[in-house]
Amino acid sequence: MDLELRGKRALVTGSSSGLGAAIALELAAEGVSVAVHGRDRKRTGETASKIRDLGVEAVVTVGDLMKDEDAKAVADTALAELGGIDILVNNAGAVLRMDNPDWMDVAPQEWLDAYNLNMGATVRMSQHLVPGMKERGWGRVVNISSSGGSQCNGVLLDYCAPKAGVDNFTVNLSKNLAPHGITVNAVIPGTILTPAVERWLVTLREQLNWPDDIAHNERVYTTEFLPQPVPRLGRPRDIAVAVALLASPLSGYTTGALLRIDGGTAMAV
Repeated sequence: MDLELRGKRALVTGSSSGLGAAIALELAAEGVSVAVHGRDRKRTGETASKIRDLGVEAVVTVGDLMKDEDAKAVADTALAELGGIDILVNNAGAVLRMDNPDWMDVAPQEWLDAYNLNMGATVRMSQHLVPGMKERGWGRVVNISSSGGSQCNGVLLDYCAPKAGVDNFTVNLSKNLAPHGITVNAVIPGTILTPAVERWLVTLREQLNWPDDIAHNERVYTTEFLPQPVPRLGRPRDIAVAVALLASPLSGYTTGALLRIDGGTAMAV
């Protein structure tokens, strides 16, 4: 299926590895020129090189999106190198406390840091890149949220709370931008087997006395710890293909959507 994306230009934040890299590569496979973003220049460059191998343009942007000046520099580089950005994928985010602390053990500044990264970066990059989309009368903003933003199971509270904010921001921003030809949607992944999630599984293994067997622990996670109908963790491409569809001209009637791709984790409508 042709998603009619060839010739579009995208910035994917947090795309030096993991889920973001999968999204960047999926867009590139559809003919999209991609600004790859990360905080490590070497890893960011490696992802950009893989995109160039697909025959499309890739540029490297490096910066800490928790900082206003870095966010502006990343946006400015992407705009200058690609001549504009049609698609913004706000993927940058992370669990800052991988030790799964009790909420009382998370200091107020740590809560603020979690919001700054997981929601603040989304707001910053949208403010920098949406104006150009409005001038051209076309654009796509796809925010990467988390099933934890709406389904609370008592873990990773400092990560899940700002993701709920991303969901709210997505819906509200969609109302503002639809008259300008810009759609704003969010993809809500379940637990996706990325390097960060592999580290999370190690934490759970140590806390819950699981064996040192990732296949076994994947089954336990999806059938006992966080039960879901599909008995496996997601893979990065499960998310990447959804992002590519939402980014395409074919999705012009879809905005303000919170698209769950979570193996059926959600237990309510």
